[in-house]
Amino acid sequence: MSRERQNKAPNRPGPGGNRAMAVEKAKDFKGTMKALITYLSKYKISIFLVVIFSIGSAIFSIIGPKVLGKATTEIYNGLIGKVLGTSAGINFERIAGILLTLLGLYIISMIFSYVQTWIMAGVTQKLTYRLRKEISEKINRVPLKYFESKTTGEVLSRVTNDVDTVSQSLDQSLTQVVSSITLLIGVLVMMFSINVTMTCVTLLIIPLAFFLILFVVKHSQKYFMAQQEYLGHVNGQVEEIYGGHDIVSMFNREEIAIQEFKKNNDVLYRTAWKSQFFSGLMHPIITFIGNIGYVVVSILGGYMVIKNRIEVGDILSFTQYVRNFMNPITQIAQLMNLLQSMAAAAERVFEFLNVEEEIPDTIHPEKTDHIVGNVTFEHVKFGYDKDKTIIHDFNANVKKGQKIAIVGPTGAGKTTMVKLLMRFYDVDSGAIKVDGHNIKDYKRDDLRSQFGMVLQDTWLYSDTIRENIRYGKLDASDEEVEDAAIAAHVDHFIRTLPDGYDMVINEESDNISQGQKQLLTIARVILKDPKILILDEATSSVDTRTEILIQQAMDHLMEGRTSFIIAHRLSTIRNADLILVMKDGDIVEQGNHDELLQKNGFYATLYNSQFEEVEE
Repeated sequence: MSRERQNKAPNRPGPGGNRAMAVEKAKDFKGTMKALITYLSKYKISIFLVVIFSIGSAIFSIIGPKVLGKATTEIYNGLIGKVLGTSAGINFERIAGILLTLLGLYIISMIFSYVQTWIMAGVTQKLTYRLRKEISEKINRVPLKYFESKTTGEVLSRVTNDVDTVSQSLDQSLTQVVSSITLLIGVLVMMFSINVTMTCVTLLIIPLAFFLILFVVKHSQKYFMAQQEYLGHVNGQVEEIYGGHDIVSMFNREEIAIQEFKKNNDVLYRTAWKSQFFSGLMHPIITFIGNIGYVVVSILGGYMVIKNRIEVGDILSFTQYVRNFMNPITQIAQLMNLLQSMAAAAERVFEFLNVEEEIPDTIHPEKTDHIVGNVTFEHVKFGYDKDKTIIHDFNANVKKGQKIAIVGPTGAGKTTMVKLLMRFYDVDSGAIKVDGHNIKDYKRDDLRSQFGMVLQDTWLYSDTIRENIRYGKLDASDEEVEDAAIAAHVDHFIRTLPDGYDMVINEESDNISQGQKQLLTIARVILKDPKILILDEATSSVDTRTEILIQQAMDHLMEGRTSFIIAHRLSTIRNADLILVMKDGDIVEQGNHDELLQKNGFYATLYNSQFEEVEE
């Protein structure tokens, strides 16, 4: 089971809206936040407005409870005055004025909140657009070795999950931080303005709240982490078992799979139950602390009303402020996890944007218009790691139009030579020349435009067959596309399909065989009309009949072009003009098929061993 897949299960929110405590943390929180702030500095005016409107919204909502308290006091005084005969009763006009004032405050608060939300949404989307754009451009400048050291999912997560996490977390955290701090300070000021003694007594409850919350967080974190781990185990096992269900059934391993699933699922149940239980305690704890505050306010407030130290409405206002005081504390506690998650995602994004790029193209590149296909390897030395050389001293001289086969055991360096030829990697020493010019003297795009590749693994994208072939030459006409398909011996098959050339296909198309997909990729290369060809065992995974068609298509493709054929089945390269036999990164033999067999050396041993396997 893939451990990488196990560890990437998403966090699940617990009851009461509290997210799992097992939040991934950034390695360099301060450095990442500093880099993010640098990115956000471009939008400093918008962020300044967000802060202003957020503070304004919070302030107007803070004033509300005190104004509401005035209305309550007015009603109380009116009733008491009516009973005692000291006044005519409740002054409804004054109460209406107070309520209209209160309504106005809440409307202004809502407008301010709407404006800051609208501006912040624009900031986060602009940042998201900018990050995705920079990542997209960066991908084209990152050397192949980076992608070969990372899984496709890891790279894609930078563009999708990580950027989305930064965007969503930023959208929530910035406004919540500002509003929570404003509410906390504002509510505290309003509480002190009502009564200092009641405020001080209420604040004595806060340490109890913090203690209980920290107790829950401390005990829940380990269970959340275990829950995430075993959730990954369960998901990974389900994916693997059902993905290979036929193999599991063939070996009668269903019972073992069930037992393993039950074991992981039992642990997941226990850890999930405990984590959700502790997470569910947060809301009751906060409610309990709030209720204690209400009791204290009611008793102490009632006493002070009797002593004429505060008004009746002040009790209502103070009760509202106690509730409002607890909310920002809870929000700030939750924001810490949100900020950690945002920093971890941002760190991965910036890590990719800071990856070492390919060596820049030469300022004065050679033109590729007149390339004919002469290729020379001069004392080429290369290693993926500086301390581990794979190609030691590769020398070869290839004339235009020749068919060059590169053969050898697995790990001999065959594919590496092709990657060096196309400048996916640069040689450590020596030189590769095309038509007498070092390939470093060409722009990478210009150089690669002269190559055509047919690989063992085909690649088609979701579009019509016509557009998949046209991918080799985007400005090709429909007639040119169809001519390329005829040359690749795939035109007849295309016309038997429901929509012919306009049929939409993709890599998973069930009605197109592997061999037919390979013929489509050959048609694509024929349409491109390159000067140099690279063929990497294009017939290794097809049936004999399709192999003949592919071989005929490739023979047509190779006519008049310099062709490099990476071969595993040596029977397919008997007619090559030159066979380079590689072993441990060096050419140990070279010549045509008959010459190499007469030498009775390493090539002859490879060829005869394959021939013997076929006979057996």
